[in-house]
Order: sequence, then structure tokens, then C-alpha cells
Amino acid sequence: MSGEALAAMQAWTRLDQAVAGLNRELEQRFGVTGAQLAILRIVAEWRPPVPLAGLRERLVMHPATLGQLLDRLAGRGFVALTPDPADRRRRLVEITDRGRELLEQAPVAGPVRLRQADADPERLRRLAAALTDAIELFGLEEYAR
Repeated sequence: MSGEALAAMQAWTRLDQAVAGLNRELEQRFGVTGAQLAILRIVAEWRPPVPLAGLRERLVMHPATLGQLLDRLAGRGFVALTPDPADRRRRLVEITDRGRELLEQAPVAGPVRLRQADADPERLRRLAAALTDAIELFGLEEYAR
């Protein structure tokens, strides 16, 4: 095995451990996962109420997965899911006061941090390319949506 391959494996392991550690802390302190917190931040940024269909269109996430995340957030009182008065088949998502309090307390970490970080655009392009390469080099294409 080359030194470059070993370094790449070590970097992936560090990233995987960091994400797992963040998720453990979020679950223990706030009762949410990193994905749930990221969705909550996005809903707060988009000025509620946000049509659920709009979230589905803009996020790279399976509709059932998004629905489950939102249902869990609603169950914990962080968002409200209500029928759209204009079309009762659609649902609107709105952050609650409890959700805003969570956002004030929770760390801004993980991929959602890129929405607020003042990072060099070239560095972000390199990161996107490296993560795309990781999917290919690790043989994970069939698992990526």
C-alpha cells in the first residue's frame, strides 16, 4: 500500500470519527442528529413557512428520508408541520421557538457550516472534487443518490 493511500484512509477515518462524535454529542445534548439539525438550520434560513415540496426540490435527499427527519423534529417540538391553506395536500414547515432556541445553543459544524463559513471558493471546489473522488475511489457510487 502506498503512503498516499494510507494517508487518504487515515483522513477518511478522522472525518468519519469526527462526524460520529458530532452526532453523539448532538443526540446526547439536544436529542437531534446532525442531519436533523442541518434541516432545522435550512428551514430557519428560508424564512418559514417553507413548503415541504420546496425542501424536497432543493435538497439532495430522498423524499421519505426528509419526511422522517421532519416528523422527528415536529415530534420534539422543533418544527410545526401544517397543511397549506392554498392546497391542503401540501404541507408547510415552520420553525418553532423551541427550534430557534436549539439553533442558538447547538454548534455550527458539519457540512451545513459551509453555508456560513467565509471559505475560499477554490478551496470549496477542491473539497467538492475530493468528496466526489472519495465516493468513486471507495466504490460507493451505487450507494450515492
